[in-house]
Amino acid sequence: MRKLEIINSKIFKNREDMKSWLAYWKFHDQKVVFTNGCFDLIHRGHIDYLAKAAEHGDVLIIGLNTDSSVNKIKGENRPVQDEESRALILAALQFVNAVVLFDEETPKELIELAQPDVLVKGSDYNPEDIVGYDVVKAKNGEVVTISYLEGFSTSGIINKIINTQ
Repeated sequence: MRKLEIINSKIFKNREDMKSWLAYWKFHDQKVVFTNGCFDLIHRGHIDYLAKAAEHGDVLIIGLNTDSSVNKIKGENRPVQDEESRALILAALQFVNAVVLFDEETPKELIELAQPDVLVKGSDYNPEDIVGYDVVKAKNGEVVTISYLEGFSTSGIINKIINTQ
């Protein structure tokens, strides 16, 4: 299989396809970690966060906001990169096993489908307030928060680019 095909095979546009992989990973007793976000302009902070998330299990699934949901969350000028580009970049990361697009307001349905062993979000959230907390805790899973790498943010990069023109 060619490199680009391998990367593309990690992007699930169809949740039915993801179900097969979830069954495979569960059958092989792989610990599934789930996180989500917009991941508009991938930067060092994202890599740090995602690598730390991946360390909590064997399989890392990223729920990726679609363009329309990013637009609702971040405003009319976002995302900077389209969902296909963002998904491809994330899937190219060695420690990412799956990228799944979601258009809903929250990734709750995706978390219910994935039934992860570990749910990860940034430390700006209280664990009890994280969408999917109840799903993961109901199966005796773990909800983890990870501190962001200070000084690295998509908004900061965008502002820096705007201010250097």
